[in-house]
Amino acid sequence: MSEPKQVGGEHYSKLEIDPYHYSMVNKLNPLQMNAIKYITRYPFKNGIEDLDKAIHTLQRLKEYESNRNDK
Repeated sequence: MSEPKQVGGEHYSKLEIDPYHYSMVNKLNPLQMNAIKYITRYPFKNGIEDLDKAIHTLQRLKEYESNRNDK
């Protein structure tokens, strides 16, 4: 799978592997992918707001996994 060009902004173009490509190649679920996306881009895009989004996403992933394992 080749790396797609980024549309809008430059926050992923500075990386060796963009988080979307990494997530797709490794077959991550959407919550895993979003957490990686926010953690990866925070220094280049939205700073602390992206870290808060990553934390929120990880909390949702934890809740999902906890509920799934309870069944």
